[in-house]
Amino acid sequence: MTASLLPDGLARVLPTSATVGSSGHLEVGGCDLVAIAHEFGTPLYVYDVDDMRVRAREYRAAFSGLPVDGQVVYASKACPIVAVVRLMAETGLWIDVSTRGELEVARRAGVDPATLIVHGNNKSDAELEAALDLGVGRIVIDSLDEVGRLTAAARARGAAPQPVYLRLTPGIEVDTHAFIRTGQEDSKFGLGMADGQALAAVEAISRTPELDLVGVHAHIGSQIFDVTGYVETAAAALGFAAEAARRHGTRLSEIDLGGGLGIAYRPDQTPVPVADLARTLGASVADHAAAAGLDGLRLLVEPGRSLVGRAGATLYTVGVVKESAGRRYVAVDGGMSDNMRPALYGAAYETLLADDPAAPRDAVVDVVGKHCESGDVIAEGTRLPRSVSRGDILVTPATGAYGWTMANNYNMLARPAVVFVGDGNAREVVRRETVDDLLRLMEA
Repeated sequence: MTASLLPDGLARVLPTSATVGSSGHLEVGGCDLVAIAHEFGTPLYVYDVDDMRVRAREYRAAFSGLPVDGQVVYASKACPIVAVVRLMAETGLWIDVSTRGELEVARRAGVDPATLIVHGNNKSDAELEAALDLGVGRIVIDSLDEVGRLTAAARARGAAPQPVYLRLTPGIEVDTHAFIRTGQEDSKFGLGMADGQALAAVEAISRTPELDLVGVHAHIGSQIFDVTGYVETAAAALGFAAEAARRHGTRLSEIDLGGGLGIAYRPDQTPVPVADLARTLGASVADHAAAAGLDGLRLLVEPGRSLVGRAGATLYTVGVVKESAGRRYVAVDGGMSDNMRPALYGAAYETLLADDPAAPRDAVVDVVGKHCESGDVIAEGTRLPRSVSRGDILVTPATGAYGWTMANNYNMLARPAVVFVGDGNAREVVRRETVDDLLRLMEA
């Protein structure tokens, strides 16, 4: 078995264990994907367990031994599945959550509450109360309004002061899609540094014994291929920490620079190596912390996509193949209900056939879904073998992040199952929805 038979550099976007097996089929984690598709049905999300575990360990190793103490936090929104969150926690990562549902996933996964970081730009009172009741390690305050509401909830419980971060809006724009930029000055996220909101929040918290301001958080966007924005954000956040100390005597001990490191969805994309990111951030934070008099600072990062994205692939069964006004359409049994990213961001994906992954991809086609939208396109202008036909198993690589997470029931399609593969074994970790599931909450 060999990965060298895969065409056009596709080994770079598939899970690292991907090979062409003796049957000629694509294998991941030692499992024949055609057989997996027939056993569990399609559409189907398949995850290489070892791929995720190796990437988590790579992050931990990279952020150990830096000039500052490093801690890696899994951004569970990328794939908030109990089995995935448990794997990340077992590998030594902390977990970040942003809703009550994600909090419950972490609880179900057995995550130590002290290692949870709670995010969200519009947390409800119920979500704040649930976080306090569980005893989470950090709550990231996103607005002045939240300071008062969290204070009241903590006071009602009479517990020890709740450690909190402030989410800063650093005014830094990065080169990524506008919908996934989060650090610009007019962002819906965080407290403005330029307009004084962030310092006003520091002052308010300093008068509140129920809250303990231990750090700052900043996240500038997602699918990033240049570390410059991270370095600029670190400088801005630590400059703010120094100013907070001067004005209010607040000594912060942690800086969380979020996640957003990009992955390769196409062979021509080159992600920043995790070790390079760690070295650059470690050195930058250490230098700025020393200048600000913030010795003993802890650096946190929150990767999501770069931990799970490449580990996942989506399997479809090909249905109608037809020509229309010079375009060739290959329709599959899923679409924007299981992968919203092309419709939302114009995201581009590669495609290949699990039945014959080594076959020359000698035809340009549009892979489309079965939904009632012209925008229901999985891969526009992609390449597949000219022989593609009904019943073939089509693979879209690098769908491990924000595939299942964003899955929906448009046109009343049931959401796909999720299967873990490794060492030649496959196990279902999320069962496929049924039509009965979709109707259960409806009035008869």
